[in-house]
Amino acid sequence: MRLPTLLVFVLGLSIAAPSYAQGTHPWDSLSPQQQYLLAPLHSQWDTMPPARQDHMVQRTQEWMKLPPERQQEIRERIQRWQQMTPEQREKARQNQHLYDTLPADKQQQLHEAFKRFQQLPPDQREALRRRWQEQSPEEHRQWLNHMGPGSTLPAGHAFGMPRGRH
Repeated sequence: MRLPTLLVFVLGLSIAAPSYAQGTHPWDSLSPQQQYLLAPLHSQWDTMPPARQDHMVQRTQEWMKLPPERQQEIRERIQRWQQMTPEQREKARQNQHLYDTLPADKQQQLHEAFKRFQQLPPDQREALRRRWQEQSPEEHRQWLNHMGPGSTLPAGHAFGMPRGRH
């Protein structure tokens, strides 16, 4: 009784495999502009699930309508993502989820703080990064809990970030 069931299962897999492969987008079938935008994914492209390839191909259609400098930003983001370790990617997903759960006003304040951070000279940005990394998880939570309108943190704190151990 088990052998016929197993044969049907194996036969089903062999029939499904070609349809699965048909859903892929071979790298050579992409336009030169799509290949340029997706270049950081080239080494993994053939092993991506067809649904992921479909998603990325659809996104390139949107990206190609953007100005060249914005396209380059997206390409650099993809490249940074590819260079991350699985742990770093998971942390980035958690941070994105945290950001998405913030009220709109706090998202806006965080966005403005990040713009101010980007405008700082590189040495000041690095000093702030080091201070953040030296802080405890509790100090991080304190910053996150008090960020935004009505913040209880003194104005002298950089971007609302509590002072760390120096």
